[in-house]
Formats: sequence, C-alpha cells, structure tokens
Amino acid sequence: MIRENDKTDAVETQDEDSGGSGSESLKRLLRLSHIFSSVVREVLETKLLGESTPLPLTLSQFHLLKLMTINGRHQVGELADFLGVSAPAASKNLDKLERLGLVVRTQSAGDRRVTLLTASRKGQRLVKKCQLLKEERLSSVLERMPESEIKQLSDLLEKFSVSLLSREETPRGFCLRCAAYIETGCPVGHIRGGCPYDRVREGQPAGA
Repeated sequence: MIRENDKTDAVETQDEDSGGSGSESLKRLLRLSHIFSSVVREVLETKLLGESTPLPLTLSQFHLLKLMTINGRHQVGELADFLGVSAPAASKNLDKLERLGLVVRTQSAGDRRVTLLTASRKGQRLVKKCQLLKEERLSSVLERMPESEIKQLSDLLEKFSVSLLSREETPRGFCLRCAAYIETGCPVGHIRGGCPYDRVREGQPAGA
C-alpha cells in the first residue's frame, strides 16, 4: 500500500528529474553555442585574416573593407551613418585602410567638393583571397555532410539567432552581425526595421 507521503515524494522526484533534464539541455545548448561562435571567430575569421595578409588589420576594419567591395563608392559620412559612429571615428579607420593601400579616395565627378572612398585593387584582392581561403577550409568539413543537413543547420541557426534578437531592444544603425555577408531580405534586418546598409545605399540615414 502506497502512503500519501510516498505519492508526494514520487511526484516531487519526477518534477526534479524533468526540470533537471531541461536544465541540462539548456546548459548543453549554451555550451555548444559559445563553442560554435568562438570557433567561427577564431578559425574562420581571425586565423584566416592572419593567413591572408601580414597587415595589422582588426576584424572590424576588414569587415568594413569587405563592405566597401560590395557596392562601390562611399562617402565618409555615409559610412559613418552606417556604422553608427561620428565622421571623425569613421575617418580614423578609413585613414588606416588608406595608409595600408586598401582604400583609395577620389573626387566625385558630379561635385568636386565630395570625396568618395572605394576599395583599391589591393583591398579587393585581400577580401577575395580571404573568402577563397574560407571556402576552401569549409569545403573539407561540409563535404562530409549531406546538403539536407547543411540546410537544416542554416535554418536552425537563423531561427535561433532571430529568436534571441527579437526579444532584445536592438538599436538601429550599426549591425554587421553578418560580417558584411549582405543579403536582401535579411531576417535580422527585418526585426531591426530593415538592413541599415540597404537604407544607406538608398540615400537614407542608417537610423531612418
């Protein structure tokens, strides 16, 4: 015969087991999320940038350079709006890129008072070299995975990232969470009210 106290103890034990299981699943997700993000940054970003060039570039400066290779010429104020920083702050990074020969300045044909910046051939070659190295490094890993798993992984990463960000107050302006892998209809851009880069290229302030 089962006493009432025994029933209560059994229920409490079951609840603890259930809660423990959920807690362990959460811990595993957090652990693997941190491992994934750190490995991507270390192996596919920092290490490959170092293999691509001996130049003293930060990842942020490289992402800015990559951004400049996508859609041609930019004004300092335009890039400052996109980055969500002051024009002097943007100029500091652009000056370094120019000193390294990765960015060139030209005068606008329509208005000689306007200075335009664009990635130099050297800068474009660097971005391309880093991209090729990244694709080469990834190919040896992805060839072991069927296309369906790659798609499923991408879908889950998108869903997880968007779900996290949708619960936060995300400021407009600077983003570059995609590391300048700009894509039309970006789901992150959607919850931010649109990709700030797209707005800048349409002639609107990044924070519009």
